[in-house]
Amino acid sequence: MDIQDRPHVLSYFQLTVVLVILLALTGVTVGVSYIHMGFFNVPVALAIACLKVTFVLLFFMHLKYEGRIIVLSFISTITFLIIMIGFTFWDVAFR
Repeated sequence: MDIQDRPHVLSYFQLTVVLVILLALTGVTVGVSYIHMGFFNVPVALAIACLKVTFVLLFFMHLKYEGRIIVLSFISTITFLIIMIGFTFWDVAFR
């Protein structure tokens, strides 16, 4: 049976676990915002946000159960986003 032929309905328990993880990461984001880390405040906040987006895409938008083309499209989009954010940080750092 191919992965696309299998049903990908998640149980309420799995969805609850993902929701609890997302709420915990939101709490970590709020907690980190009160800690002064200098230059690293924004990269840490972006890393946590990227982790939360990954959970949402994988489980709530069922990207985990899609074909390779969709996954490749997601990875290329994330790579492009990282490059663009890197250019922005580079520009701001050397003004």
